[in-house]
Amino acid sequence: MDIFVLFILLAIGAHVLKTREQAQRIALLGSYLGKFQVEKLMQDVLSGYQRALGENDETRQAQVWRHLEPTEQTLSEQFNRFVLEFANVAEPQTRLSRLPLALPFVSQYFPASTLDLRKLLSVHAHGIAQAAQNRPGQAPKSKAFTLSAELMLMQHSCHWFCRSKTVASARLLARHQTAYAQVLAAVAPSTRQAYRQLIGN
Repeated sequence: MDIFVLFILLAIGAHVLKTREQAQRIALLGSYLGKFQVEKLMQDVLSGYQRALGENDETRQAQVWRHLEPTEQTLSEQFNRFVLEFANVAEPQTRLSRLPLALPFVSQYFPASTLDLRKLLSVHAHGIAQAAQNRPGQAPKSKAFTLSAELMLMQHSCHWFCRSKTVASARLLARHQTAYAQVLAAVAPSTRQAYRQLIGN
């Protein structure tokens, strides 16, 4: 068989296997996230921040910040409940590859090159809760900046699990016009430290 044809067949086979594996990951994560309104609440919070920042009147802006507080708390609580439920998933199913591109069977045959999504989600849950409760006592604008970054980094991890780190970073840039490095620099120092320890960076 011509080596070029063999290469094409192997590439097609790898793509089919990768697509099937990614579909399983999306279904797994979706089966847990679907029980909650995390995505909707996240959109409500982020759009609310944009609305507050667009207000020229300080009194009106302060009202918008206060109006968002219950939504921030609900989002944090729901995400924490999701993380607690997802913690029951068996470890082999929660592995995500540290490699920049998705390759089939990496998590199965090369577990040393993976990390546990459950642990990563736990870091995100803590960071989101701390920011929502405004534990550092930041001004509303700074609080919004930190919580936005925490939410975006969490979303990046979910996309990383379902696809790959490269795809997750591209989606982050496309959806929020923010680079992965910028988001990582904007989260709370405790989140950044714990996150980097887990991903080995």
